[in-house]
Formats: sequence, structure tokens, C-alpha cells
Amino acid sequence: MQATSNLFNLLLLSLLAGLDPSKTQISPKEGWQVYSSAQDPDGRCICTVVAPEQNLCSRDAKSRQLRQLLEKVQNMSQSIEVLNLRTQRDFQYVLKMETQMKGLKAKFRQIEDDRKTLMTKHFQELKEKMDELLPLIPVLEQYKTDAKLITQFKEEIRNLSAVLTGIQEEIGAYDYEELHQRVLSLETRLRDCMKKLTCGKLMKITGPITVKTSGTRFGAWMTDPLASEKNNRVWYMDSYTNNKIVREYKSIADFVSGAESRTYNLPFKWAGTNHVVYNGSLYFNKYQSNIIIKYSFDMGRVLAQRSLEYAGFHNVYPYTWGGFSDIDLMADEIGLWAVYATNQNAGNIVISQLNQDTLEVMKSWNTGYPKRSAGESFMICGTLYVTNSHLTGAKVYYSYSTKTSTYEYTDIPFHNQYFHISMLDYNARDRALYAWNNGHQVLFNVTLFHIIKTEDGT
Repeated sequence: MQATSNLFNLLLLSLLAGLDPSKTQISPKEGWQVYSSAQDPDGRCICTVVAPEQNLCSRDAKSRQLRQLLEKVQNMSQSIEVLNLRTQRDFQYVLKMETQMKGLKAKFRQIEDDRKTLMTKHFQELKEKMDELLPLIPVLEQYKTDAKLITQFKEEIRNLSAVLTGIQEEIGAYDYEELHQRVLSLETRLRDCMKKLTCGKLMKITGPITVKTSGTRFGAWMTDPLASEKNNRVWYMDSYTNNKIVREYKSIADFVSGAESRTYNLPFKWAGTNHVVYNGSLYFNKYQSNIIIKYSFDMGRVLAQRSLEYAGFHNVYPYTWGGFSDIDLMADEIGLWAVYATNQNAGNIVISQLNQDTLEVMKSWNTGYPKRSAGESFMICGTLYVTNSHLTGAKVYYSYSTKTSTYEYTDIPFHNQYFHISMLDYNARDRALYAWNNGHQVLFNVTLFHIIKTEDGT
């Protein structure tokens, strides 16, 4: 499994129509959570995909705790059983003693009444023995009460043991290996289901998870959304200007530990922090220009460069934080994009879909949202999502669909943990937002609404 995917294991809340939820439902703490699917008026299966912050398998921790508790209760029950047997034995002896003492007391009273007929010496000895036994009477009464409490305690332990056994059977009569196999099987089915997913609409952003703290306040880090599952390379570009060094790491783990695998010295300095790695190549804005560069990591050279016509550059139309962020390059499930502003569009955002090989603009959309009022933006499934600030309190405030050429105002908050965001990009492979948050490299989790295509294509 990909290292970044380990940070965000997808939970599918509903599978294709026809699944039996009674046979597939598993506690969220144990792995995947599945409910029955639904259909819209057109008969299409509706599916919601949720990428939680932390959803690693707990290896049946709750069941282990329950089993341990049950074993303790059973041990207590056995101890109480032994104590109860001893108590019952002693209790019979106490009852016998109590009867004898009561008889002795009655006989003593009779003797006392007839003391005139007895010798004074014998009477006095008998009275002294009785006086010694009298304090035992309340002790025996208390002993009888304690014996009843022990009996009640034994019954309560028996009831608790039965309840715990029932709970254990209810939450899962499977051992860990069997449960693990069920999770793996379900995960395979979920991956098959994921292949049927069409593009989704952003519903929620959660997190962030702080991966590393490094570099200056501004920068970019990313992975390739088109890389294979075994390729988890990370690229790191510190600062928004006056730099040409790209650092490469073989995995997230190497990135966290600082174990570089390679360093690239680009032929040009970059502008801003809005670069993207896509299908093995780095796309970036050349410093002090509106030229886009395509640089191949494998070949170590520039494969293409092209001017983005009319695009403002060098802090003419940056995001709210400045930093030469005029041209934002990004990728999603559909392809490669450039987001910028032009004088012709009155400084409002322009969205252009680019040819990944030639960098030609294939189609553009003019929006009405001022580029200088945007904190950051990112594309998901052909829809641009714009934040209203790079500071605390930021939220996704505006979205524009290139599919319908329509916009809407949204209200999707997210936690700007370190108060200043200078890079925010969506990765379609990981279903996560990569961000540079004031010298911290963080990941945000996204919740998307999806529609699953059925076999007949509806």
C-alpha cells in the first residue's frame, strides 16, 4: 500500500446495490464500515467516499480488552466460588454454634431461676463461661450478614460474566486472523468499487496531519498522482523565489527522516510555490515570466516550455499572500491545469486546461472571482475550489465547474493549524490535499460525494 495512502485509508460508506449489509458490516474500530447502498431517481447507485484522518486497523483491540476483562471476571468468579464454599461450610458451623448458644442461654436462665437449688460455686463458674460467650452473639449475627453479601456478590459476578460473554459474541465471534481476512477481502471489493467511481464533489476538509517541519515559511512538496503504487517519491522545493534546487526522497518515510535520494539543479529559477509533478515531470513557472516549464526528472532536462498568453506574473495577480503566486499549476483526475489572471478578465481567475506534452492551452474558462482575493486554490475532478484567505479562519468560499461553466459560493472550513498557507494542492491518487503551512508540511483529508457507475453504464 502506498505510504501516503497509509495516512488516508479510504472508508466506503456504501457499496454497489445488492450487497448484504448484515453480512458485511464491521465496526469502524476493526476496519471498513459498510452500509447498504441507495439509488437516485434515475436508478444510479449513490456512493459516499470518506477519507478519515486516522483509520488504521486496531487489530481487534476492543475485543482483546473485552476478552481480558472477561478472563478477569471469570477468575474473580472462581475465587468467589471457592470463598463461597468455605463460607457455606463455616456458616453451617456457625448456625450449629448459634443453636447451641441459644440453648445454653435458655438453660442458663432456667438454672438462674433455680439457683437456690444449686451450689453457689457451680453457678458462678457457669455464669462466667456464659459471660465469655455473650460477645460472640453480635459477631455471629454479622457473619451471617456477610455470608448473605457474599452470596449476592457471587450472583452479580455470574450475571456480569454472562453479559460480557454476550457482548463478546455480539461484537465478533471471530479471532483476529479471521477478522483480518474479512477486512482484506472487503478492501479488495472496495478497491474494485473505487474503480467505478466517477468524479465527486468536495463536501468536507479535515485535518491536518503534520508530516514534517522544515524549510522556510514558504515552499512546496508533492508526490506524483500518476505514479505506480510502488512509486512513492516525494519532491521538495523550499522558498518561492531565488532557488533552483529540487530534493527527491524515495518515500514519505525517507522524507520525514531527511534521507534524500537525489537532488536536481533546474536550469531556471522558479516563481511562487504552485508547482506540480505529473507523470514523471515537474511543471513550474519560470521566474519573472509567464513561461511554463516542463522538466523531466528521469531525463534530467527540459522537455517543453511555453508562454501562458496574457497571464499576469511577478506579483501582478498573486494570491492574497503574494510570493509571486500569479500562476498556479495543478493536476486532478482529468489532467493538467493552470490557474491565473489576466487584464482581459479584469484580474479575475482564468482556468486553462493544458496539454501535458506541449503545454498548449486546450480550453479556458473565465471566472468572476478576483485572483488577488483568493488565498489558494485547487482542482478536484474539473472543479476549481478557491479559499478566501491564507490565514486563520480560511475556508473554501467559491467553486467553479469547468463541466457546466457555472460557479457557486460554498462554506467549507478547514483548520489552518500554523496560521499561514502558501501552497495547497490536491493529489488524486492519495485523495488528499498537500499543503505548506508556515514551514510545516501537512496533509488535509477530503470528503467527496461520488456516484458509482453501474454495469449497464447508467
